[in-house]
Amino acid sequence: MNYLPQEIIRKKRDGHSLTRDEINFFAGGIGDNSITEGQIAAFAMAVFFQGLTMDERIALTLAMRDSGEVLSWDALHLNGPIMDKHSTGGVGDLVSLILGPLLAACGGYVPMISGRGLGHTGGTLDKLESIPNYNPFPDNELFRSTVRDVGVAIIGQTGNLAPADKRFYATRDVTGTVESIDLITASILSKKLAAGLDALVMDVKVGQGAFMPSYEASKELAQSIADVATRAGTPTTALLTDMNQCLASSAGNAVEVRETLCFLKNENRNPRLETVVFSLCAEVLETCGLVASKEDAFTRLDERITSGRAAEIFGKMTSALGGPSDIFERSTSYLPEAAVVRSVYADTSGVVTGMDTRGIGMLVVAMGGGRTKATDTIDHSVGLDQLPSIGSRVDKDIPLARIHAASEVDFEMAKVAIRKAIQVGDTQDGEVVEIYDHVSPQKEI
Repeated sequence: MNYLPQEIIRKKRDGHSLTRDEINFFAGGIGDNSITEGQIAAFAMAVFFQGLTMDERIALTLAMRDSGEVLSWDALHLNGPIMDKHSTGGVGDLVSLILGPLLAACGGYVPMISGRGLGHTGGTLDKLESIPNYNPFPDNELFRSTVRDVGVAIIGQTGNLAPADKRFYATRDVTGTVESIDLITASILSKKLAAGLDALVMDVKVGQGAFMPSYEASKELAQSIADVATRAGTPTTALLTDMNQCLASSAGNAVEVRETLCFLKNENRNPRLETVVFSLCAEVLETCGLVASKEDAFTRLDERITSGRAAEIFGKMTSALGGPSDIFERSTSYLPEAAVVRSVYADTSGVVTGMDTRGIGMLVVAMGGGRTKATDTIDHSVGLDQLPSIGSRVDKDIPLARIHAASEVDFEMAKVAIRKAIQVGDTQDGEVVEIYDHVSPQKEI
């Protein structure tokens, strides 16, 4: 059935609920370009102010999912569930690089569609492109065969997956309508559900380094995603995790890949990072019935690290997607090194009492490790490592960070910024939190 786009916009503008057919028509028009950018902007603004009902959120999510290819894995006759996680983005957030191989090592299959850096947050694809010849955009045959044979493939969104969302988001980005929880939900899930998942876990960040502006907004988004995805046919839970400090000990691209390799080799497992990774893995493993409990999951995940099985899978994925087959053995030969690598220390000894996480993320961008516009070229070698956690001690021997900079000028700029971003005092007050809350889908919506 054909509708007039302006009448759909008017209906939503006036606070009325749209039918599934109206939403399907509008989303289809976004995907095939029969709806104009002006109409998309007007619709987005109407939703921003009037909101969507739960049924409308589900309808919009599925309509955008169905605007392109929806993957099916039935023909591969896989002997385990299809699973994934999504994060709202953070600083030092290398969770995906560890979680994907870990889930595969526990019997899952992980077709992970990831993105690039956005604002102060790092991008999984940018990190993986630190690895020479890693192909984040394989053809469909290679993507499917890697998932089948290795258990995990971390790639970028192709033009065939949820194309309506790509166009819709581009318009929202320039019309002040990005912050709608209804539209964020549909945007995230249209892409994730197009991957043909049996289960999903959401990592929604909380704190001054998070995308959402408050704890309440983060929880509202987590609940919306869990409810919509589950009612759309993909069982989903969410964790609210902390972003008031960097998650890992590094922030950048190649530096985060190095930390990933060390973690998977069981050489240096940052406790904060481990808690978040294992907790997210446990959620989706339990949802799919691969473990009996969270405790069972943690035991199994630890064994997959210590046995080397997760590292083996990461290496096989890297090789299958065009990267070197000996990334663990010769990482120093493959991962780019910055021209200047030097530590910076606090003026006085003490305890780390606070951290400007967003500021650290923007520092990495300023050093060349991120983008201020889509056409920018990334320097994968730059970033920070040996970052402390809140509550840990720093002194003349323990640095605030080790800076990986492209030049002496950039190093001096970063040194000033790090000393400003990491606060040091005599004592640290308050509890250090990794996970604030667990969000399950509501039974009655």
